[in-house]
Amino acid sequence: MSKRDYYEVLGVSKDASADEIKKAFRKLAVKYHPDKDGGDETKFKEANEAYEVLKDAQKRQRYDQFGHAGVGGSSGGPGGNPFEGFNGFGNQGFEFNFGDGGLGDIFGQFFGGASGGQRGPVRGRDVETQIQLSFEDAVFGIERDLSFEMEDECPHCHGTTVEPGHELKTCPTCQGAGQQTRIMNTMFGAIQQAVTCETCKGRGKVPEKVCTVCKGRGTERRNQTVTLKVPAGIDDGATIRLKERGEATANGPKGDLYVHIRVKAHKKFTREGDLILSEQHVGMVEAALGTEIEVETVDGKVRMKVPAGTQSGTDFKLSGHGVPHLRSDRRGSHIVQIIVDTPTKLSKKQRELLESFGGAKKRSLFT
Repeated sequence: MSKRDYYEVLGVSKDASADEIKKAFRKLAVKYHPDKDGGDETKFKEANEAYEVLKDAQKRQRYDQFGHAGVGGSSGGPGGNPFEGFNGFGNQGFEFNFGDGGLGDIFGQFFGGASGGQRGPVRGRDVETQIQLSFEDAVFGIERDLSFEMEDECPHCHGTTVEPGHELKTCPTCQGAGQQTRIMNTMFGAIQQAVTCETCKGRGKVPEKVCTVCKGRGTERRNQTVTLKVPAGIDDGATIRLKERGEATANGPKGDLYVHIRVKAHKKFTREGDLILSEQHVGMVEAALGTEIEVETVDGKVRMKVPAGTQSGTDFKLSGHGVPHLRSDRRGSHIVQIIVDTPTKLSKKQRELLESFGGAKKRSLFT
């Protein structure tokens, strides 16, 4: 689905002033804000995206010149999250997990850790780490081996806590209920309270014979190596989730591994969505007469024509040399801004030529 023109979204003309753009956005923001009755989150986000571009003079100039392709609009839009809802690359996904706890867990902490019924398998602990990538590795993607020391499944009992050849049996303390009843004397009188069984830890079963290697823990702490596939186009601040690559636990699923991505700044390039931006300096004479220059991109050097009469601050687009899109083989563009250098020191001959040029230009205006 193609995006609507940003001026159309805000309901302003293409020559609207910055103040008119701001007023138009505020009006739409109030009208469509999701927290308001009758609000529309989709239209609110659309208006916000348009405003983020048109309020910025440089972004607005590129949008007027190149359209949505000039402002990185293909990677989720300004202020958006291009990884939102993305889940791929095997067991890797760009999402956060807020845990399995709920009100039952909260009440369980106050009332002895048992809110009724036998507890299910306990999930392993989540693990977090951070890696730093170069600008190019973030653009093209990379595989990285990560090493950790953490709890892993016991190789002898495979996490069951039971010595091989033996089985789990019903807990003799709670008779398989996973809970014990405790009487507490309070100011309101005696209260009967259900608490987690101390013998089986709420599982309802205990080993016939405890594993001789892990001593019934079901896990061992040791070094592990995880291969992380970083997709092309990932941005600074993204988080990759690897399901069940965190710490192990007895008789339960592993936790998740969260890898936070930091991208080093580049000396020449900056990134804006799926765009790569850079500056290229040319001399005053070359800009006036036109020239061809070599531009450095993430793909190597590319020849680019600078037409005669190019003004300082003019943007040129190199299609297909930007950041790859996560969900397709397409890439954004590389925007090159031309900076025209005015000489600060002139020889006598150069000064005479410029003065001659200036005089000829004045005469042409009055003839």
